[in-house]
Amino acid sequence: MGLQIVLNLVIAFVWMFLYNDWSAPRFTVGYLLGIFCIGLLSRFWPQDFYLKRLWAVVKLLALFIKELFVSSFAVLLHIIRPKLTVRPGILALETELESDWEVTLLSCLICLTPGTLTLDVSKDGGTLYIHAMDIGNADELSRQIKDSFEKAIMEVTRP
Repeated sequence: MGLQIVLNLVIAFVWMFLYNDWSAPRFTVGYLLGIFCIGLLSRFWPQDFYLKRLWAVVKLLALFIKELFVSSFAVLLHIIRPKLTVRPGILALETELESDWEVTLLSCLICLTPGTLTLDVSKDGGTLYIHAMDIGNADELSRQIKDSFEKAIMEVTRP
């Protein structure tokens, strides 16, 4: 992936050199030309095209921001209600993530989302113990985390 980014930058700078124009628009055109060339030749690279992974990172960030606003709004609604209707609980989330980095990222994303907190991770890293402020259905919450955060993390970290 790093080699593809460097090659793309080299193509952009060669494009600028050929036109003897060191402006940002000329660099942008060269960079886009580099993306096109690397995209056409991506089947010859041992790794996937680097923009696929970059797109996966952008999707993960957008998912986190969406979940942050949704959960913040839900916590705010619980706070302003005159009667407390929360059902706190702890659930064990069996994860398919393998590396320590993936499990750490998942637990950090869970902790940064209001209303949830990762309490502990099993020794093998296969189970996360999560405290949630309002658990209606533990299986539903577990499925929601697996379908959103876990799936997005696997798209970013696995080829």
